[in-house]
Amino acid sequence: MDILDISLIFSILTCCLVTGFIFTYAVVVMPGLSKLNDKEFLRAFQVTDGIIQNNQPLFMLTWVGSIIAILSLILIAIVFIGISKTWLIVLVGVVYLLGVQGITISIHIPLNNHIQQLNIDELNEQNLSEERKKFEKKWNHFNYIRTVIAFVVSLALLIIITTR
Repeated sequence: MDILDISLIFSILTCCLVTGFIFTYAVVVMPGLSKLNDKEFLRAFQVTDGIIQNNQPLFMLTWVGSIIAILSLILIAIVFIGISKTWLIVLVGVVYLLGVQGITISIHIPLNNHIQQLNIDELNEQNLSEERKKFEKKWNHFNYIRTVIAFVVSLALLIIITTR
Protein backbone atom coordinates (compact mmCIF):
# COMPACT_ATOMS: atom_id res chain seq x y z
CA MET A 1 0.00 0.00 0.00
CA ASP A 2 1.44 3.33 -1.09
CA ILE A 3 0.64 6.95 -0.23
CA LEU A 4 -1.94 7.16 -3.02
CA ASP A 5 -3.83 4.17 -1.60
CA ILE A 6 -3.76 5.68 1.89
CA SER A 7 -5.00 9.00 0.51
CA LEU A 8 -7.77 7.20 -1.39
CA ILE A 9 -8.84 5.38 1.79
CA PHE A 10 -9.08 8.63 3.77
CA SER A 11 -10.97 10.30 0.92
CA ILE A 12 -13.40 7.39 0.66
CA LEU A 13 -13.96 7.29 4.41
CA THR A 14 -14.61 11.01 4.82
CA CYS A 15 -16.65 11.39 1.63
CA CYS A 16 -18.81 8.41 2.58
CA LEU A 17 -19.40 9.90 6.03
CA VAL A 18 -20.41 13.25 4.49
CA THR A 19 -22.62 11.40 2.01
CA GLY A 20 -24.31 9.57 4.88
CA PHE A 21 -24.84 12.81 6.75
CA ILE A 22 -26.50 14.68 3.88
CA PHE A 23 -28.40 11.54 2.85
CA THR A 24 -29.79 11.31 6.38
CA TYR A 25 -30.96 14.91 6.13
CA ALA A 26 -32.57 14.13 2.76
CA VAL A 27 -34.48 11.02 3.83
CA VAL A 28 -35.00 11.37 7.60
CA VAL A 29 -34.33 14.78 9.14
CA MET A 30 -36.01 17.13 6.68
CA PRO A 31 -38.99 14.84 5.99
CA GLY A 32 -39.42 14.54 9.77
CA LEU A 33 -39.19 18.29 10.29
CA SER A 34 -41.64 18.85 7.43
CA LYS A 35 -44.38 17.34 9.62
CA LEU A 36 -44.02 20.23 12.09
CA ASN A 37 -45.88 23.51 11.92
CA ASP A 38 -43.95 26.54 10.65
CA LYS A 39 -42.76 27.78 14.02
CA GLU A 40 -41.73 24.30 15.23
CA PHE A 41 -40.00 23.59 11.90
CA LEU A 42 -37.93 26.78 12.00
CA ARG A 43 -37.06 26.31 15.67
CA ALA A 44 -36.09 22.65 15.17
CA PHE A 45 -33.88 23.58 12.25
CA GLN A 46 -32.26 26.35 14.27
CA VAL A 47 -31.47 23.88 17.04
CA THR A 48 -30.07 21.11 14.84
CA ASP A 49 -28.09 23.51 12.66
CA GLY A 50 -26.92 25.33 15.78
CA ILE A 51 -25.02 22.20 16.83
CA ILE A 52 -23.17 22.25 13.51
CA GLN A 53 -22.60 26.01 13.62
CA ASN A 54 -21.09 25.64 17.09
CA ASN A 55 -18.36 23.54 15.44
CA GLN A 56 -19.33 20.14 16.77
CA PRO A 57 -15.89 18.46 16.75
CA LEU A 58 -16.69 15.15 15.08
CA PHE A 59 -18.82 16.84 12.45
CA MET A 60 -16.09 19.39 11.71
CA LEU A 61 -13.41 16.69 11.61
CA THR A 62 -15.47 14.75 9.09
CA TRP A 63 -16.69 17.66 6.97
CA VAL A 64 -13.44 19.63 6.80
CA GLY A 65 -11.51 16.37 6.75
CA SER A 66 -13.26 15.40 3.52
CA ILE A 67 -12.11 18.62 1.87
CA ILE A 68 -8.53 18.13 3.07
CA ALA A 69 -8.59 14.45 2.06
CA ILE A 70 -9.83 15.21 -1.47
CA LEU A 71 -7.37 18.08 -1.96
CA SER A 72 -4.55 15.86 -0.68
CA LEU A 73 -5.64 13.02 -2.94
CA ILE A 74 -5.58 15.28 -6.00
CA LEU A 75 -2.16 16.67 -5.09
CA ILE A 76 -0.66 13.26 -4.26
CA ALA A 77 -2.04 11.75 -7.47
CA ILE A 78 -0.62 14.55 -9.60
CA VAL A 79 2.79 14.55 -7.88
CA PHE A 80 3.34 10.81 -7.71
CA ILE A 81 1.62 9.60 -10.87
CA GLY A 82 1.22 12.65 -13.10
CA ILE A 83 -1.82 14.52 -14.35
CA SER A 84 -2.19 12.46 -17.52
CA LYS A 85 -2.68 9.24 -15.53
CA THR A 86 -4.81 10.70 -12.74
CA TRP A 87 -7.39 12.67 -14.70
CA LEU A 88 -10.21 10.58 -13.22
CA ILE A 89 -9.11 11.26 -9.64
CA VAL A 90 -8.80 14.97 -10.42
CA LEU A 91 -12.23 14.99 -12.08
CA VAL A 92 -13.91 13.13 -9.21
CA GLY A 93 -12.22 15.41 -6.68
CA VAL A 94 -13.28 18.58 -8.46
CA VAL A 95 -16.84 17.27 -8.79
CA TYR A 96 -16.90 16.64 -5.03
CA LEU A 97 -15.44 20.03 -4.16
CA LEU A 98 -17.82 21.93 -6.44
CA GLY A 99 -20.89 19.70 -6.26
CA VAL A 100 -20.95 18.98 -2.54
CA GLN A 101 -18.84 21.61 -0.84
CA GLY A 102 -19.58 24.34 -3.39
CA ILE A 103 -23.34 23.86 -3.03
CA THR A 104 -22.96 23.82 0.74
CA ILE A 105 -20.99 27.06 0.76
CA SER A 106 -23.05 28.92 -1.83
CA ILE A 107 -26.57 27.66 -1.00
CA HIS A 108 -26.90 25.89 2.34
CA ILE A 109 -24.72 28.01 4.58
CA PRO A 110 -26.42 31.31 3.59
CA LEU A 111 -29.87 29.70 4.01
CA ASN A 112 -28.87 28.22 7.37
CA ASN A 113 -27.40 31.53 8.54
CA HIS A 114 -30.61 33.33 7.61
CA ILE A 115 -32.68 30.88 9.65
CA GLN A 116 -30.26 31.23 12.58
CA GLN A 117 -30.80 35.00 12.60
CA LEU A 118 -34.60 34.78 12.80
CA ASN A 119 -36.23 35.68 16.08
CA ILE A 120 -39.00 33.14 15.68
CA ASP A 121 -40.97 34.28 18.71
CA GLU A 122 -41.37 37.76 17.21
CA LEU A 123 -42.72 36.56 13.84
CA ASN A 124 -46.43 36.24 13.14
CA GLU A 125 -47.93 33.19 11.42
CA GLN A 126 -47.70 34.73 7.94
CA ASN A 127 -44.03 35.67 8.36
CA LEU A 128 -43.23 32.22 9.75
CA SER A 129 -44.90 30.62 6.75
CA GLU A 130 -43.07 32.88 4.29
CA GLU A 131 -39.70 32.24 5.93
CA ARG A 132 -40.28 28.50 5.87
CA LYS A 133 -41.36 28.51 2.21
CA LYS A 134 -38.31 30.59 1.15
CA PHE A 135 -36.04 28.20 3.01
CA GLU A 136 -37.41 24.65 2.86
CA LYS A 137 -37.97 24.11 -0.87
CA LYS A 138 -34.62 25.56 -1.95
CA TRP A 139 -32.69 23.85 0.87
CA ASN A 140 -34.19 20.45 0.09
CA HIS A 141 -33.77 20.81 -3.68
CA PHE A 142 -30.07 21.53 -3.43
CA ASN A 143 -29.59 18.93 -0.71
CA TYR A 144 -30.96 16.25 -3.05
CA ILE A 145 -28.51 17.41 -5.72
CA ARG A 146 -25.49 17.35 -3.41
CA THR A 147 -26.59 13.98 -1.99
CA VAL A 148 -26.60 12.42 -5.46
CA ILE A 149 -23.25 14.00 -6.29
CA ALA A 150 -21.74 12.82 -2.99
CA PHE A 151 -23.02 9.29 -3.59
CA VAL A 152 -21.62 9.20 -7.14
CA VAL A 153 -18.26 10.55 -5.94
CA SER A 154 -18.08 7.98 -3.13
CA LEU A 155 -18.90 5.20 -5.58
CA ALA A 156 -16.34 6.50 -8.08
CA LEU A 157 -13.63 6.59 -5.39
CA LEU A 158 -14.47 3.00 -4.43
CA ILE A 159 -14.21 1.94 -8.07
CA ILE A 160 -10.88 3.79 -8.44
CA ILE A 161 -9.33 2.07 -5.42
CA THR A 162 -10.57 -1.38 -6.44
CA THR A 163 -9.19 -1.03 -9.96
CA ARG A 164 -5.72 0.17 -8.96
